[in-house]
Amino acid sequence: MIRHQLAAVRGALGFLTRLPVGYKDGDWDAFRSRPAAFPVIGYVAGVLAAVPLLAADVLPAATVAVGYLLATYAVVGIHHLDGVADLGDALVVHGDTERRREVLKDTTTGVGALLAVSVVVAALALAGLALAGLPVLAAVAIAIAAEVGTKLGLAALCCFGHASHEGMGRQFTTASSPASFVVPAVVALPAVALTWPHPASAVALAGAVAGIGLPWYWASRHLGGLNGDIFGAANEIGRIAGVHAGVIAWTLL
Repeated sequence: MIRHQLAAVRGALGFLTRLPVGYKDGDWDAFRSRPAAFPVIGYVAGVLAAVPLLAADVLPAATVAVGYLLATYAVVGIHHLDGVADLGDALVVHGDTERRREVLKDTTTGVGALLAVSVVVAALALAGLALAGLPVLAAVAIAIAAEVGTKLGLAALCCFGHASHEGMGRQFTTASSPASFVVPAVVALPAVALTWPHPASAVALAGAVAGIGLPWYWASRHLGGLNGDIFGAANEIGRIAGVHAGVIAWTLL
């Protein structure tokens, strides 16, 4: 059992991050059938991406924000932005479900893709700027909780979503059931208390899950279900929504 869990975490690290991990046969299958690996990677990626925030007391806020942005993509990579780009093109295209699916497969970069990626990167940089204005420990806690919430949202896609067609999305959705969501939810639960007794980390986690609900809802209505691009886009949108939600909560509550 422990061997399979380690294989799932190894497969998740290889797929969701750029961290150098040894890959073994069976890691991919172990990962896609064990959604609990998602929030585990959320803790790892969240901690590493939050390292520049530790310098918020000594460096200019803008510098810290750029550091957070660069650290995030150094850890998780930029391949998820491909999903943002494809979703952007699909959002602006005129046509039915089949036409939108065709656009998602098209390798040409359109104006919708350029706008979507620009907005996402700018929104994450501004999230880093907002974090840099908070007490250091609160900023780090919110960044971690948002990343864990993002990965919990991806686990929810696997457990409750359905794929629109054959592909990576179906590999995840057919390997998990609604009952499988209990374990990743339990794994993510400690992130809620990172700013205890202040609710900012809980709001960050919930905000990230809610952010993932946006592309999920759109894909269900306009694509007939999920695919790999939606998973990638959800990963980016969830993180941004979680961080901004956590900062707002810290500021107002």
